[in-house]
Amino acid sequence: MKRCEKLYSLIILISVIAGLLFGMSEPLRESAGSLIVPLLIVMLYVTFLQIRFSDLMDAFKNRKFTVIAILINFIWVPLLAAGLGYLFLGSHPALFIGFIMLMVTPCTDWYLIFTGIARGNVALAAAILPVNLLLQVVLLPLYLLIFAGSSGTVEPAWLLESVILVLLVPLGIAMLTKGLLKNKRGLEEKLLTRIGALPVIFLSLAITAMFTSQGEVLLTNLEMVVLLLIPIVLFFVINYLAGQFAGRLAGFSYRDRVSLSLTTLARNSPLALAIAMTAFPGEPLIALTLVIGPLLELPVLAAVSHILLKGRKKAD
Repeated sequence: MKRCEKLYSLIILISVIAGLLFGMSEPLRESAGSLIVPLLIVMLYVTFLQIRFSDLMDAFKNRKFTVIAILINFIWVPLLAAGLGYLFLGSHPALFIGFIMLMVTPCTDWYLIFTGIARGNVALAAAILPVNLLLQVVLLPLYLLIFAGSSGTVEPAWLLESVILVLLVPLGIAMLTKGLLKNKRGLEEKLLTRIGALPVIFLSLAITAMFTSQGEVLLTNLEMVVLLLIPIVLFFVINYLAGQFAGRLAGFSYRDRVSLSLTTLARNSPLALAIAMTAFPGEPLIALTLVIGPLLELPVLAAVSHILLKGRKKAD
């Protein structure tokens, strides 16, 4: 586990604090907003470079695992998120939309780290990764239109434009880059090794820029942060129990249950944040939700990995 990944939550927190401090300067506050989307696009491009789309078919070698993971991530989770959102955030449309965006996008990177810590099946968890990415790119706009389309905040045209700009463009360029490097295996591996920490760096810079330009919104809406804590914590608790139940019902081994639990728990806040900053530029509270998410998520994933390990030792 790389140092920047271990300190991910701390890095995000420092980025938020730095942004709030920089936001005290009016020139910085006025110029920071223009940096957010470019930084997020570069972050996603580097992230997509690290995903092995050539291994996409590997996910279907274990069909039972793949089907259950897809059902949980793309049917159960959106319904759970919508239920919690309506229950706790129904009177706050911006927070509701941000919560939905956070929860319906499965993670495509750090859940592998915690799968390894908990002695799960990392190869199986890695195989489902490109499936999760492609499905969330396709389905995120649909979820927003279904669950939040009546709020008046979601404009289908802006949403489509945002998906093309911040997801499909960097995804296409990443796949083109990988195609050019296809016959140069040594060069590709060397490149991937050197850019490993860049997504965290670009994300932290984007968060700093966001809070520089929109820090006043956070400071004047601190009660919103408290309001978000309950549905976020409940989501992780309920979804952990659901993943363990589904894994046991399917007869999965301990290692496969770990992989199922973590791929259905971890969320892809950077991707959702990129969409939010382009589709909803006038709704900073949506982006605020997507920054708060990982501050809670990584400690939760660390705790879950240790709970799983402890349970395994007791079973042994």
